[in-house]
Amino acid sequence: MNMPTATDAVKENLGEAGSHLKSAASAAGEAIKGAASAASEELRLGKANVKAELADSGLAGLAAAESGGAAAKEQVDALMDKGRDLIDSAADLIRERPLASFGVAFAAGWIIAKLARSGGGDK
Repeated sequence: MNMPTATDAVKENLGEAGSHLKSAASAAGEAIKGAASAASEELRLGKANVKAELADSGLAGLAAAESGGAAAKEQVDALMDKGRDLIDSAADLIRERPLASFGVAFAAGWIIAKLARSGGGDK
């Protein structure tokens, strides 16, 4: 019987190490393929999520624009109501004190005319 020599043992161990390295390389390749596939799937999912969020953002912006138009109309209506109230108050004051109202209006007209005449001469 032949006894294995130290050289034979080294060769056998190196052969086994090579076999393990080959298996490790194969496993690493599979892991990389799996990681690339998972990353690609995550990228597709992320892209779909970004598109959905952008679409939702656009819809929310349109809704805000529509609400802005309604809000502007509300503000205009409120200003018109205040203007009507002011005119009604002035009409009530004129009915209550017609002479005083005429005097104030006359004085205001006279002052405006005076200012207009003096402003035209300065130019």
